Amino acid sequence: MRTRGMRGAAFRSLVLAGLILAWEAVTRLAGSAFFPPPSTIVVRMHAMWFSGPPGTLFLTEDAIGNILPSLGRMAAGFAGGALAGVVLGLGLGLSARAFDYLDGVLQFLRAIPPPALVTVFVVVFGFGLRMQLTFIVFSIVWPVLLNTADGARSVEPLHLQTAQAFRLSRAERLFRVILPSALPKMFAGLRLALSLSLIVMVFSELLPGTVNGIGFQLTAAYQTFDLPAMWGGIVLLGVLGYALNELFMVVERRVLAWHHAAQQLSST
Repeated sequence: MRTRGMRGAAFRSLVLAGLILAWEAVTRLAGSAFFPPPSTIVVRMHAMWFSGPPGTLFLTEDAIGNILPSLGRMAAGFAGGALAGVVLGLGLGLSARAFDYLDGVLQFLRAIPPPALVTVFVVVFGFGLRMQLTFIVFSIVWPVLLNTADGARSVEPLHLQTAQAFRLSRAERLFRVILPSALPKMFAGLRLALSLSLIVMVFSELLPGTVNGIGFQLTAAYQTFDLPAMWGGIVLLGVLGYALNELFMVVERRVLAWHHAAQQLSST
């Protein structure tokens, strides 16, 4: 298994290197100012963000003043949306009547594209950090809420009957039976919410009234026709999205190790 994983990682690295080399060759042959080659983008990214002193871990003032605030907004919005989604999802999943009454409303709200409600958030909260955080929380709460509710509703009846037979309290049934059974679907919703939080974080920083952040730098680079800087921001977002997803996968594998082991046993 370890050898197969190392081979897979090596193959993915080779594919990525091949795509970057092809990107470099095509952009240099095209010679378009709108599509700079990756080498130019990397040099611009280093100058903007990673050429600082060792005392700041080589981060420049631009990186500290823009990347870190963006990550802070994303983390705060993700934490708020995840917490609200898990709590509300468990509440709905444990109450069949509440789920039947509210399922249509929740599906309707989930189907509304979050950018369509930006004007509503601006009117209610105004421009600034409070509006951005509320926008992120509202955008990501739905996949967590609905997946958690579905997971809580899909608990095996035999498990619940066994818990009742052993006279477990409601809190014990929740933490020992329902929550472990709902964790796989809950993590599926959290993973989707994580990628969505990065997207809506950048979108919120493209709005007027923003004074820092990666989205703010993208807007500034576009307005000043600094295309390498603009592409640098786009590449940085891709790298952040990939790194956060990989980190989340590590946490998920550790938390759900028992679930994956049970699946392997059932498949053999």
